[in-house]
Amino acid sequence: MKLDLTEKSLPVYEALASPVRLHVLRLLSIRPMNIKELAEAVGLSSAIMTMHVRKLSESGLVDTRMTPGKSGLQKVCSLAVSGAEIQFPAEPASKRKSHRVEIPVGHYSDFYIEPTCGLATADNIIGSFDDPRYFWEPERINAAILWFGKGFIEYKAPNYLLSSQNPQELVLTMEIASEAPGINNNYPSDITFTFNGKMLGTWTSPGDYGDRPGKYTPDWWPRQTNQYGLLKRLRITQDGTYMDGLKLSDVTLSEVNIRLKQCTFRLSVENEAVHPGGLTLFGKGFGNYSDHLILELFYTED
Repeated sequence: MKLDLTEKSLPVYEALASPVRLHVLRLLSIRPMNIKELAEAVGLSSAIMTMHVRKLSESGLVDTRMTPGKSGLQKVCSLAVSGAEIQFPAEPASKRKSHRVEIPVGHYSDFYIEPTCGLATADNIIGSFDDPRYFWEPERINAAILWFGKGFIEYKAPNYLLSSQNPQELVLTMEIASEAPGINNNYPSDITFTFNGKMLGTWTSPGDYGDRPGKYTPDWWPRQTNQYGLLKRLRITQDGTYMDGLKLSDVTLSEVNIRLKQCTFRLSVENEAVHPGGLTLFGKGFGNYSDHLILELFYTED
């Protein structure tokens, strides 16, 4: 197995960052074992061991297969690799440059949304909740948070890439969450990402977080309303699209018309979503990170 220093290899590093999972790998290097055998050897319940094995399997370190056992089917685990090699960049990282654009969450260029919905600056609510008309209110350019139940929000940004520059990857960084009526930390939502008209894939947000105030959320903000989100990095690379290192789709940088002078990025909750749990975007002055949306295009030069 070949690893590198990009987020693509992060699932393997995360799988290895556990004494229990390292113990499991040592056991499987001796012989294949089923879940019950692993659980007894490590001193855990079968349910907990199943979660550890799933993490190892998702990273590609362990193979699992169902085989007949004494009392029905059993899951047998075995090593999927014989070793791993970490490849460091051949050239200094400083040779890779980037064009970076920060986009306030209220600087969207188009939208179509359904309630629940709303938006606010760091100082006040814009209009009233659950009325999409206020998304065209001129004050919306100062919005530091916005949310909606279904539909889409779309942003445009300049693309400063020159003909002599070779695009390597595009990274969009955002603080994002679901949109529950009120708050609910366990409220999954399927959020779809589209870039320059090409659908990149769908990520499921776990919840709409309100168990505590966000680090930068203003004191006046109602406690029974969205407080903070998760910091997510969506990466479009030469070999696929990733969300925090986990592959979202096979869409590559060459498929998204990356040399257009203007980039168009859309976030949506589709009507056919399995978990239509809405979307909340946190910007500067809200949430745990107090940042705008960040679009960064990395490149090398001839």
